[in-house]
Amino acid sequence: MTLRLSPPAAAPVAPVRPVTVTVHGRAVTDPYAWLKAENWKDVLKDPSALPAEIRDLLVAENAYADAALSGTTALRETLVAEMRGRIREDDGSVPDLDGPFAYYTRYREGGQHPLVCRRPAAAVAPGLVGDLGGEGEEILIDGDREGEGHAFFSLEDASHSDDHRLVAWSADTKGSELYTIRVRDLATGRDLEDRVLATTGDVVWSGDGRAFWYVAVDENHRPATVRLHRLGTPQGDDETVYEESDPGFFVGIGETQSGTYLVVTANDHETAEVHLAERATPFAPLRVVAKREHKLIYSVEHRGDELFVLTNADGAEDFKIAVAPLDAPAKANWRDLIPHRAGVMIRFQHVLARHLVRLELENARPRLIVRDAESGAEHTVAFAEEAYSLGLSPGHAFDTDLIRFTYSSMTTPAETYDYHATTRERALRKRQDVPSGHDPAAYVTRRLFATAPDGEQVPVSLLHRRDTPLDGTAPLLLYGYGSYGSLMSAAFRTNPLSLVDRGFVYAIAHVRGGTEKGWRWYLDGKREKKANTFTDFVACARALIEARYTGPGRIVAHGGSAGGMLMGAVANLAPELFAGIVADVPFVDVLNTMLDGDLPLTPPEWPEWGNPGADLQAFETILSYSPYDNVAAKAYPAILALGGLTDPRVTYWEPAKWVARLRATMTGGGPVLLRTNMEAGHGGAAGRFDRLEEVALIYAFALAAAGAEAAV
Repeated sequence: MTLRLSPPAAAPVAPVRPVTVTVHGRAVTDPYAWLKAENWKDVLKDPSALPAEIRDLLVAENAYADAALSGTTALRETLVAEMRGRIREDDGSVPDLDGPFAYYTRYREGGQHPLVCRRPAAAVAPGLVGDLGGEGEEILIDGDREGEGHAFFSLEDASHSDDHRLVAWSADTKGSELYTIRVRDLATGRDLEDRVLATTGDVVWSGDGRAFWYVAVDENHRPATVRLHRLGTPQGDDETVYEESDPGFFVGIGETQSGTYLVVTANDHETAEVHLAERATPFAPLRVVAKREHKLIYSVEHRGDELFVLTNADGAEDFKIAVAPLDAPAKANWRDLIPHRAGVMIRFQHVLARHLVRLELENARPRLIVRDAESGAEHTVAFAEEAYSLGLSPGHAFDTDLIRFTYSSMTTPAETYDYHATTRERALRKRQDVPSGHDPAAYVTRRLFATAPDGEQVPVSLLHRRDTPLDGTAPLLLYGYGSYGSLMSAAFRTNPLSLVDRGFVYAIAHVRGGTEKGWRWYLDGKREKKANTFTDFVACARALIEARYTGPGRIVAHGGSAGGMLMGAVANLAPELFAGIVADVPFVDVLNTMLDGDLPLTPPEWPEWGNPGADLQAFETILSYSPYDNVAAKAYPAILALGGLTDPRVTYWEPAKWVARLRATMTGGGPVLLRTNMEAGHGGAAGRFDRLEEVALIYAFALAAAGAEAAV
């Protein structure tokens, strides 16, 4: 049958209550500013605090969207069943050895949330992962049980102490990313009385297992303070070991692969500063590695009496690796080990006792380089496919010759290997199981390049069935992001197969603002060059039409968060190309958000977008593309905007205001739909099967917007 959207005749109407501010002598009017609740901070902690008028509008919008998509109900049920059928319900991770135990996560059949488990190391056989729930297993944290009674539940971290007696675990029950940390005694299976509230959820244990470090979130929802919690004491007595005074810097914690040091990082999008403390002496003061310098980025790892510094220092745009003496780690003492090579970006370093492993990226293709610590000899771990994804999994071990990595492509399910750095042998530890079946030979993955208006070649990764006609008639879903240097990998994803098996081409546009072609690719898609992200995406759409993968008005565009801003921008730039646009938690009210320094992410985001309140050029640049401010009297494609009520990153009012302005301004097209999850935040539903309901909604909208023939 041919799917169609069927919205009711009358869409919800948000009252217009203009608020005007003057910035750099220019009046900026926001007709829907009232949708931002004055008590929005309270709403993040307690969604019931949302003012009734706003709640009523969001509920009405949900009802309107549900009615418009009512003809897809049976299809969505089929899609959920298909996507669930591709998930091994009792799946688990490859066990990670740490002393006497092997730690892993797994799911139970029908379970929504992960189980954090361990078994004696001797009970874990080499080879493919088999039955992880067997003899000797201890379930340390049962996500399903902990999530009972909560409309939302997300398990963030579960970190065991060095002596394996305790696990510190953190969870969020609102979707607002305010995590509570608890500590479980593994001998009794019960939590201690300790409760540490309003954190990022990350934990690093002291060496003696009597205390742990965490990051506290301030009143503006920013991670700003590192504190040390001693077991058995109230949170109010916790010692502050680091406090960031710059509201534009976020604070994070981790530990070196050697396990020797706590790592405290303060950074924005273009500057970083690292502090270290020995985990064996938790009450000793932190010491800085290199004092912050504007636009100096670095991170560190440790071995012996040296630090390994991954950095962009001295013009190393695509990064280099330097070494520094542990007792004098200032920048002046950094010595190049792996020199900078333009166009070859070092994304990650993994330092082991006898090896240095780096993950590189060149022209959108990743590779692993293994370096022997003693001889300096290097070799490459090679892969054959045209486009693929590659990731390192550091694990707990330091004194090891095994390197764990995961490989996949858009047609090849994920494979996890243990690679011996000396013998160069690969041991397959896990191959992603697709229970309903998957034949890679039935699909084709390709990499093509689109020419941007300024001549840049923009990579596009493609997936389609081998029997899909490539004559310009196929519908196509084009996904994009293009911000913060994030890389959109050409990895295997089971969910898009539900579109591809219905005749869609699935494509990823690797637009500027990401790092698929190195750090320059990121710099050319931020601040005053942000428009490149949008014109790159449009160029990819046009190139796919020209190559006959699809046709005009046959493309459904999809992006989330900052990728949702991309969706709003291309809707304004080239609406005629698209049958539909899905904007997931979309950052579309860019100007107003960047003018509001009280919002959680605004000061830290100024290096990415510019500060429009302080900088006239930044104001004019953002005003020129901000999707909300550039809605025009023209026809728009069908649009589905998705929001989360407790989202601290892209607040619920951004998609709500955008939808209201679109409906009031556009001259034709549509419909424009808004669906707000009233019980979740930025990531949507937390349960793995609940999330499939949201994906099915997106795919049903895409199929209906494209007028696809879709068998239920």
